[in-house]
Amino acid sequence: MRVSVLGLGYVGCVSAACLASMGHEVIGVDVNPAKVDLVNDGKAPVVEERIGELIAEVVRTGALRATGDVREAVMGSEVTLVCVGTPSEPNGSLCTTYLERVTEQIGSVLAERNGQGGDGHDARQTVVFRSTMLPGTCLNLLVPILEKHVGGTAGVDFGVAVNPEFLREGTSVRDFFDPPKTVIGTLDPVSAEAVAALYDGLPGEVFRVPVPTAEAIKYADNAFHGLKIGFANELGAVCQALGVDSHQVMDVFLADSKLNISPAYLRPGFAFGGSCLPKDLRSLVHAAQRADVSVPILAHVLPSNSAHLQRAVEMVERTGKRRVGLFGLSFKPGTDDLRESPLVELAETLFGKGYDLRIHDANVSLSRLLGANREYIETRLPHLADLLADSVSEVLEHAEVCLVGTKDPAVLSALPHGEGPLLIDLVRLPDAEKRRTEPGYMGLAW
Repeated sequence: MRVSVLGLGYVGCVSAACLASMGHEVIGVDVNPAKVDLVNDGKAPVVEERIGELIAEVVRTGALRATGDVREAVMGSEVTLVCVGTPSEPNGSLCTTYLERVTEQIGSVLAERNGQGGDGHDARQTVVFRSTMLPGTCLNLLVPILEKHVGGTAGVDFGVAVNPEFLREGTSVRDFFDPPKTVIGTLDPVSAEAVAALYDGLPGEVFRVPVPTAEAIKYADNAFHGLKIGFANELGAVCQALGVDSHQVMDVFLADSKLNISPAYLRPGFAFGGSCLPKDLRSLVHAAQRADVSVPILAHVLPSNSAHLQRAVEMVERTGKRRVGLFGLSFKPGTDDLRESPLVELAETLFGKGYDLRIHDANVSLSRLLGANREYIETRLPHLADLLADSVSEVLEHAEVCLVGTKDPAVLSALPHGEGPLLIDLVRLPDAEKRRTEPGYMGLAW
């Protein structure tokens, strides 16, 4: 394919060289003449493993050349990769100045090309954004710019895609040829096929997703990578202060692929609770504080958890309803353990705000609660006996708005569709995708 790559920094330079080595005809573009000259001399404008030899080879064979002229590059290609920088503004917001500028230039060239009746080739131009940008940037900012300049419709008159990169500086060439995944966010199938064809033959699963999802995936990845590093460093500092070999701890931690290094717990949902996680986080943070070790990530896990619980309360408040039903009370399914259950705290908060509350949990019977479990509920929710309902139907008949905190089959089968009380889904119901289109359904984090 004939490809133009706008921006010859780390991402653009590596993408251009690697695509050229795969047999594509690539034109790189940069506003910096020094970068253009370096590439045309067969030299890399960035320091990166293997990139020097790769650029020398593809320039020698004529598969890659560079220019400072956006018009020349776009006119001579069928796919345009946008790889310009999106740095932070002083206040932390995303700077989209370079994205907007290059998008305007692309739009003007496409308008000119359309006015000339095409460029002699049948292929429709596909504009592919590789730059990291927040969800909504492409559809709400860049697509309107293109449509305004081209005088056409994205996905019809020209293609648009978001194709985030997963290249680590220092190993980016290796990462290009052995990617963890390829993500293609597109408006239309033709654009998706054009992007997929660029990477034909590379390993790794290909995900075709909506444009905003593709934008968000890059942020999910980088936020988690930063969180993992911060978590390991904080844990290491605490271990050192307590005289423990942190690397030995992490070796054993990493060996657990069932709960630790796995998909476990990585599904957006309601707050966590129970007799272990809150208690142990408090103890660890307290031990760090006593040792004068700063652990801002660990110290903010419980406040973050509380904020998520508060979002559920605010969703109830926004409905304006007063009669509330709650399905589920224990901290997780299949148990009657109420200690530090976020659903108990939710019930306590709603009751304290004066809501007329009814609760049903098939596993919770006041008469069966014993020991610390009974003591906890008598302290936190002494009115539980008056709030518990014997059946699902009793709660549904009472409530104007229902919070669903369990996937109990008896509850799921009884929940109405599009009528009855409003539903606030705390667990992502099995039919959540279908319910999203129904009036009166609200998901907590999806």
